[in-house]
Amino acid sequence: MPGTFEPLPGGGAAVALDDVEISIIRSLAVQLLELIGPGPAEDAPDDPLAELFAEGPSEPPSDPVLRRLFPDAYGDPEATPGPREAEEQRAYSAEFRRYTENDLRAGKRDNALTVVRSLDALAAESAGEGGAVLKLSPGESRQWLAALNDLRLAIGSRLDIADEDDTDLLYRLPDEDPRKPMVMAYLWLGGLQETLVGTLLP
Repeated sequence: MPGTFEPLPGGGAAVALDDVEISIIRSLAVQLLELIGPGPAEDAPDDPLAELFAEGPSEPPSDPVLRRLFPDAYGDPEATPGPREAEEQRAYSAEFRRYTENDLRAGKRDNALTVVRSLDALAAESAGEGGAVLKLSPGESRQWLAALNDLRLAIGSRLDIADEDDTDLLYRLPDEDPRKPMVMAYLWLGGLQETLVGTLLP
């Protein structure tokens, strides 16, 4: 079980994590939360309807990681055949983003919070023991899977990973390369993600 998710009887998944692994995943999830930012309700806590009626942004985020997490719904306007088509594509993407990005951010925020909270509970349970077995319900497993995917997208964006060929190059990075720790985290999270997918398959 160390380093891999295994299915639990009746649904859900379990993985053994040591204190260092717990700390790494938690730190990455917290960084993701900071990047996604607070929700509209957190910005205006006195108005309970603010989030319900708030419109999202219409422009893509300036941060490349956020652009990867919240891409345009209608692809890259620069890849369209003509300026009129590109302008239409930008308009469609802006309209779609305005009405969906807040909900997407809320979902990603909830997933990352589930990761942080479950790891906090695990750390408290394993205090002084060097690690413990994380047990997730089926719902938590799906949230973890989505959060692991977001973490890999974020790290992959920082590493300029665009396709599988880029991933192959990561295995050949020398140990002294400053990107090596991030690469190791990217590959390790990929392994966790793959085994978690396996627990959710019928």
